[in-house]
Amino acid sequence: MDLTYTEEEQDFRAHLREWLAKTLPELPARPSPDDWPGRRAYDLGWQRRLYEAGYAGLHWPVDAGGRGATPTQHLIFLEETERAGAPYVGANFVGLLHAGPTIAAEGTAAQRARWLPPVLRGDEVWCQGFSEPDAGSDLASLRTRAVRDGDDYVITGSKIWTSHAEVADWCELLVRTDPAAPKHRGISWLAMPMDAPGVTVRPLRTLAGSTEFAQMFLDEVRVPVADRVGAENDGWRVTMVTLSFERGTAFVGEVVACRRTLGELARTAKANGRWDDPVLRRRLGRLYGEFGALWRLTQWNVSEAERSAGGVPGIGGSVFKLAYSHARQELYDTAAEVLGAESLDLEEGWVLDRLSSLSYTIAAGTSQIQRNIVAERILGLPKGR
Repeated sequence: MDLTYTEEEQDFRAHLREWLAKTLPELPARPSPDDWPGRRAYDLGWQRRLYEAGYAGLHWPVDAGGRGATPTQHLIFLEETERAGAPYVGANFVGLLHAGPTIAAEGTAAQRARWLPPVLRGDEVWCQGFSEPDAGSDLASLRTRAVRDGDDYVITGSKIWTSHAEVADWCELLVRTDPAAPKHRGISWLAMPMDAPGVTVRPLRTLAGSTEFAQMFLDEVRVPVADRVGAENDGWRVTMVTLSFERGTAFVGEVVACRRTLGELARTAKANGRWDDPVLRRRLGRLYGEFGALWRLTQWNVSEAERSAGGVPGIGGSVFKLAYSHARQELYDTAAEVLGAESLDLEEGWVLDRLSSLSYTIAAGTSQIQRNIVAERILGLPKGR
C-alpha cells in the first residue's frame, strides 16, 4: 500500500494553503455568540468564498454539484483549514453535512437541482427537525403527523433540539404519515420551508448560554407532497441515510480540532506546572493515541463513504460516534485539570467546549443506541428482550 501523497494531492495542499493565507486576513470580525443573524451572515459569507474558490462540496458527488475531490483531498482540506484557524461550517452544518448529502443520495433530479446549489453557494441554511419532546432517544416513536390533503401534507406536532431553527430557510423534517403502520414504517422525510404559515420557533438556551437549538411548533403547516424525499412511509430508511452522514463523516473536522486542542493543552500544562503530574501526562499521552486512532478511523470512513453508491457512510460511523463522544468528553475533563481554577471562567474557550462536550453522548444518537447498533449490526449479537 502506497501511503505517500501524489503530486496532484501535494499541489492541492499547496494551493489551498496559499488561498487560506490570502483569504483569512480578509474576513470580517466574528460576530458574538448571541448574534445569530450575524453568525448566519458570517457563515454564509465563508461558504460563498469556498464556493467561488472551488472548495465547496469537496465531499459531495459531482452530479450533486460537488467538486469530485478524492477522499485524500477532502481530508487534506480538513487538516489545512483547521491548521489555519479557518471558520467551521457553523450555521451551515445541517445543510452541508446532513440534509444536502441525503438529498444528493435520495432526492429526485428536480429536488437536487432546487436545494443543493443554494447550500453550496451559501444562499440557504437548513435546520434539523427530528427529535420530539416525548420521544426521548427513541426517534421512531415520533408523533408529529402529516395528513395528505390533495397535493399537500398538513402537519401538526412539535420538535425539540431543532438545530439552527432561528436562522434556517428549510428544515429536514420527520413526520408520521401512517399512524396505523408499525412505528418504523409509517414515517416520511420532508423538506419544509421555515417561513410556512403555522411554524413557530422558540429558542432554547443551553448550559453554555447559546441558543443554537430551539423548540418548534407546527400548527397545520402545509408542505407540498413534491417536497417529500423518498417514498411515502419510507422515511425511516431515508433517515438512516441522514444519520449515517451525521455519525460517519459530519464530525471529521472536529477530530482535527480536538487533536489541535490536545497539543495546546500539553503546552499549557508545561507552562503552568501541571505537566509535572505523571498521572496527567499519562492521560494526555493516552488521549493522543485515542485521537490518532480516531483520525485513522475517520480516514477509513471518509474513504468508504466516497467509494460507496451515493457516498453514504457505512456502519463504521456508529463505531466512530461512540468512541469520539467519550474521547471528546475526556479531553475536556482533562482540560479542566490543566486549567485548574480557570476551568470555572466562562470567558475561557475550553470551558465552553467542555460544557458543549457533555451533549455528545446524546446528540446524533445516544451512546446506548450506538452500542446496540454495533452489537447487533456489526457483531451479530441477538436483540435484547
